[in-house]
Amino acid sequence: MTTFKQGMAATFMALALSGTAMTATPALAAGKMTISSPQDPGSWDPIDTFLVQWAAVATNIFDGLTYRGPDLKLVPGLAESWEELDEGKRIRFKLRQGVKFHNGEDFNAAAVKFTFERLLGEQGAKGPQRSNYISIDSVDVIDDYTVDLKLKAPDPVLLTKLAGYGAMIVPPKYIQEKGEDNFNLNPIGTGAFKFVSYQPKVDIKLEANADYWGGAPKLSELEFRFIAEPATAVAELQAGRVDLVIPPTIPIGMLPVIQGDDKLEIVSVPGPTVDALRFNTRDGITADPKVRQAIIMAVDRGTIVQSILAGQASEITSFQSALSFGFDPDLKAIPYDPAGAKKLLAEAGVKAGATLQIDIRGNDATMNEVAQVISSYLSMVGITATIKPYETNVLLNDIIPQGKTGAMFQQKWGGWTFDYDNTAYSMYHSGEKWNPYDKDEKLDKLLESQRPLTDRAEREKILKEVAGYASERALELPLYNSNAIFGINKRVKGFIAPPDNRLKLTDVTVE
Repeated sequence: MTTFKQGMAATFMALALSGTAMTATPALAAGKMTISSPQDPGSWDPIDTFLVQWAAVATNIFDGLTYRGPDLKLVPGLAESWEELDEGKRIRFKLRQGVKFHNGEDFNAAAVKFTFERLLGEQGAKGPQRSNYISIDSVDVIDDYTVDLKLKAPDPVLLTKLAGYGAMIVPPKYIQEKGEDNFNLNPIGTGAFKFVSYQPKVDIKLEANADYWGGAPKLSELEFRFIAEPATAVAELQAGRVDLVIPPTIPIGMLPVIQGDDKLEIVSVPGPTVDALRFNTRDGITADPKVRQAIIMAVDRGTIVQSILAGQASEITSFQSALSFGFDPDLKAIPYDPAGAKKLLAEAGVKAGATLQIDIRGNDATMNEVAQVISSYLSMVGITATIKPYETNVLLNDIIPQGKTGAMFQQKWGGWTFDYDNTAYSMYHSGEKWNPYDKDEKLDKLLESQRPLTDRAEREKILKEVAGYASERALELPLYNSNAIFGINKRVKGFIAPPDNRLKLTDVTVE
């Protein structure tokens, strides 16, 4: 973890301060921590989300069989231990005893079986998580605290997947008695904090679980406030009404505002999150690969990273970070070449003045600025781009999955398993929620072929081939791998910034 200290231009500070409201710092309740999150996930069901903003909250409510913390090491969670049997096609888990869900319901093998059968069944089919776990063939209860996951084929990433999202263990009786809709809004888990209340698009409140199997948390209360506007979130941090602002809220231009306040600091850590503008490969001018390549060649990504992102990011050549298994450092990027872009556009029959639409998340101030610069670059090669911001949940849950985007659309992806499969399968495999336009038999076969391989070198080779092929087809304009930037009040002690935004706040205190 590194603390970011570099200053920014005074003009940026003035711009940021124009959106702040300076008030006296109030006294917060003892033992309470208040966190600003840029997005309300809209559902707290683990199988109904992929959002890092969900994980930032829900890592405190739920547990998985395994756990991976900020150091990225995989350790036991609700499973005390596990062993791989039958050449990797069966994993036996020994479960912790004496653990209870927040409603008093026992955690046991039956809860594990219910969780995964629900995930892989009709309910799971409604959400985006099921495809991450389709290697699981059945869940067999051996005894109350021993369970086998039988696999269709070995899955080298499964143990990591069990540490997050869809694999979070849920309470069978509670869901069966109260119903799915109730569970979406009133989550119950085994985690260090218990659900108290939820006001959609306002906040979610949690309280300490004194009986937590990992030890009672040091804080008594957590409140996550959903503040979409970056200037408002920073103002609340300055005013003392918020203790922590989590990514991707803080635009680069507002860093000096926080750095200039002696009560606050910026913590910046390299993470897996990557940004790209993906293409509609089915309709319009971007159905032509020459046009897609030309658009990539028209944009100077190096200048964007250095000038707009102040070095708080690095260029990417494929849709993954350097921390991802499958990353190919030798993959060459399509170069910045405006003259070459004009030539390709002419060959494709695209005339000067051609138009396209770029869809972005409305609350992503940094991407809004980046998109404006990209629009300027495109105008230099004869393309007129308009930018259409959407409310984030609308873009992610409606516009993209239903194939209703413009020619280009923002995709920000966390790659939380730090394995390219998690990204590439979701982005490129036919029929996946995040791939509404493209169907490529070669890509499908490559993606499917690497999933069961236990030979790391062979898997890595195939994943690099996937990245190279996606680059060759120009399926997206790859932009940057951004640091996870947190704004924090110095009265917060014991906070370790996670690169994947999954906050575990058990050992944090607020003075």
